[in-house]
Amino acid sequence: MSANNSVVAIYATHDGAEAAVKELQRAGVNMKTLSIVGKDTHTDEHAVGYYNAGDRMKYWGKMGAFWGGFWGLLFGAAFFAIPGLGPILVAGPLVAWIAAGLEGAVVVGGLSAIGAGLYSIGIPKDSIVNYELAIKTDKYLLLVHSSAAEVEKARDILQSTKPISVTMHAEAVEAMAAK
Repeated sequence: MSANNSVVAIYATHDGAEAAVKELQRAGVNMKTLSIVGKDTHTDEHAVGYYNAGDRMKYWGKMGAFWGGFWGLLFGAAFFAIPGLGPILVAGPLVAWIAAGLEGAVVVGGLSAIGAGLYSIGIPKDSIVNYELAIKTDKYLLLVHSSAAEVEKARDILQSTKPISVTMHAEAVEAMAAK
């Protein structure tokens, strides 16, 4: 698999992101290739806790039912407090990419830990800046990182779920854009 085959969709609401995940699941997209990122705007509103149980994370709080559904579908989960972005919940393989960036002290000029994780899988910095802005403004990112064929299939499905935007990041697309 190319390190540079991803599609990223931005959703205005958690309902929109959740519907998209369900569509991807119905279409047979491998759930291990999905990541979702969203701001946890309710940590100051009596969150009971966060914990990681094996490969699945459980979260209780105001948005618990929403996030709990994702933790059941996606693999790997984490809570990050990121300067400039605030409290962020992440589910899926992006957690490992962020952790690897933090552990390796990867510094990517001006990017957050999430940005460094995205950059490590070949997403261009200008796109990352847009994704970080979306997170800051309480939007949700849904990312599929897989083979070129799987990413194209996911893109087609995501476009039908009414996201704010869908952007493909693949070697062929990046090469054409560079010409």
